[in-house]
Amino acid sequence: MDPIVNTHSARWGNYGIAFLITALIFATALYASNYFNDQRIADIRVVQDTISTDILSLETQFDLLQEHSCADIAENTTLPSELTSLGNQLSYMESQGSGDQDEVVRLKRLYSLLEIKDYLLMKQIAAKCGLKPVFILYFYSNKGDCADCEKQGYVLTSLAQTYPQLRIYSFDYNLDVSALKTLISIDDVENNMPALVINGKAQYGFQSIDNIQKILPQLATLQKSATSSGATSTKK
Repeated sequence: MDPIVNTHSARWGNYGIAFLITALIFATALYASNYFNDQRIADIRVVQDTISTDILSLETQFDLLQEHSCADIAENTTLPSELTSLGNQLSYMESQGSGDQDEVVRLKRLYSLLEIKDYLLMKQIAAKCGLKPVFILYFYSNKGDCADCEKQGYVLTSLAQTYPQLRIYSFDYNLDVSALKTLISIDDVENNMPALVINGKAQYGFQSIDNIQKILPQLATLQKSATSSGATSTKK
């Protein structure tokens, strides 16, 4: 047999094997991608259901707290931690970038309303019961036009862990919620993110922990978490 023919046949055989291997790898990758994407969507749906239940629970708690006397209410009610948990779940859903993003936006709108409710409720309770809660309103943008927003979020998370009684409310500045727009208007917050409203005054640009502690001296009146206290005493 002609050696040239053998060579051509061998080459075509190699091409065929290479094609089959490539097709197999591609099919496997496509299957794996679809599988994990389906899993992500399923996980997101579970989180959505959980958030919907949490929202109903929180709304019920708001009604209950409004009926309580001052003797039954403290500055460290359970709502802030539950709102934080709710916010973390929403952040997870938003970061996935898959699933029904319209549903994510709808839940974010509800979450923002719950935050505003808690903020107003605590202001009413403070006036009625003589409490002195410490607030920070944080406005951010996730449109890609805020380079420091993620870093600012980490700083506020650290502060919240250090001072459990500190009430931090985070709002997407661009979210289409009339109550949020009213809050932005009342506090005269400009479209310059990140922005923190502390003691009724808007602070623009990234704020470090040291800066926030200087702007908000009331932090010194709050009790630190056990973990933070332990870390502080270790450093001494």
